[in-house]
Amino acid sequence: MVDINNLTKLYYSIGEIADIFGVSQSQLRYWETEFSQLKPGKNNRGERRYTRKEIDIIQSIILLLKDKGFTIEGARKELIQKKSEKKDIDTLVSRLKAIKKQLESINDQL
Repeated sequence: MVDINNLTKLYYSIGEIADIFGVSQSQLRYWETEFSQLKPGKNNRGERRYTRKEIDIIQSIILLLKDKGFTIEGARKELIQKKSEKKDIDTLVSRLKAIKKQLESINDQL
């Protein structure tokens, strides 16, 4: 798998992303139609601009499809589930931070 931690630019072109991941540009465009999470922005000329968010999604798609053998439908469902789990974790973290603040406030009062 590609080490995307070494990527330093804010935006990458579709050609650069295709080269980084060893897939074709048409494959990337197809995935945009199949995975609602993959929505690269476009510049004034209509060229796709991939950010870190899209790069992370592409890496997940490749992991699911090529490494784990998922179908497109299975990978789509897995990405949706992971997004839901992340929301649950984020909610839990927020609650824990609020509880921590309350406990610190109580501790200060003692």
